[in-house]
Amino acid sequence: TMTLAAPHLNPVVALLGRRLRLAVIGGGPGSFIGPMHRQAARLDDRYEIVAAAMSSDAQRSVAAGAQLGLPADRCHPDALTLMAAEAARADGAEVVAIMTPNDSHFPYAMAALEHGFDVICDKPMTNTLAEAAQLREAALASGRVFCLTHNYSGYPMVRQARAMVAEGQLGDVRMVQVEYVQGGRAKPGPGRVAWKIDPARGGPSLVMGDIGTHAHQLLRFVTGQEVAQVAAELGCVVPDRTAHDFAGALLRLDGGARGSFWVTQAAAGVENSLRIRVSGSLGTLDWHQEHPQVLGFKPLDAPAQTLTPRGPGTLPLALRSTRVAAGHPEGFPEAFANLYSDAAEAIAARRAGQAPDPLALHFPNAHDGWMGMRFVDAVIRSSDSGGAWTAA
Repeated sequence: TMTLAAPHLNPVVALLGRRLRLAVIGGGPGSFIGPMHRQAARLDDRYEIVAAAMSSDAQRSVAAGAQLGLPADRCHPDALTLMAAEAARADGAEVVAIMTPNDSHFPYAMAALEHGFDVICDKPMTNTLAEAAQLREAALASGRVFCLTHNYSGYPMVRQARAMVAEGQLGDVRMVQVEYVQGGRAKPGPGRVAWKIDPARGGPSLVMGDIGTHAHQLLRFVTGQEVAQVAAELGCVVPDRTAHDFAGALLRLDGGARGSFWVTQAAAGVENSLRIRVSGSLGTLDWHQEHPQVLGFKPLDAPAQTLTPRGPGTLPLALRSTRVAAGHPEGFPEAFANLYSDAAEAIAARRAGQAPDPLALHFPNAHDGWMGMRFVDAVIRSSDSGGAWTAA
């Protein structure tokens, strides 16, 4: 019998009697990843954002915190000030989420652990191997939770793939192909986020730090194996570029499987094509991020299967990660959130005596509800009349 997950039950509140108090560092105005972190923190109502230091510029940092609706004494000019102030409060933040440029992940995460915070940190964890080793040891010694946001491992069907491999449904893993192909840097120039091409801030390899770490983590997550050896090529395919925009490698995994790895940000026209294929002695799994609710499974000597969240064969690890009913695709919660956001803008404009943004007025309203019930009534009347044409 399939046991359904219960995301509406809040285990944090059950354990603590309240939400966790979260401070956010970075992710200020103009950031793409900052809103993603904050929305993720609030989606299941397990965190309350209580403090912020959102920019390297002190004035912008305080202003951005105020834009979140935080009181003035919780809008901090910089990350280190935030940590000292929040650690000293009885009602201070308990968890710090770091979403700053790569070069500050290490010092901020180390400071957060030293102040006693649990840590959520954007990837890559650090810019250098030495820093990563030091931070790993500090996290283990602290006893605190350290979460690195390789977000693709949160997809239900990626977790389904991991569980199927772990259960032995693929048999012995023999081959793995992973690729992460983007086109955002197909044109010459620094791109939208200029700091990423500076090795001092973005790390020694742009493409590897930005998306190569995602592809590597996905391979490890799904297969449960480590990469033992690589035969790699790394470089630039766009003329006059110095920051790496391409990497390819043949892989040998510690469990004996062979693999291939390909990442680039210079594939013109491609959007966000992360894909993994795992072949074992009993079958093959195939997952593509641009169609995340589908996991392909081709068992040996049996018909191909298409697995979906909450569909037949869904395993507990995937069920835990699925918020919506069977047949509802990824994005369903976000569509709900769009209605809430549009209605909130209309409500705020009405209360302020101002005209709302016309683009915020596309949510269904009472007229739509009336039209819906008119249709229901017409269908009933038509059916009662033997299927006669009936005005709606």
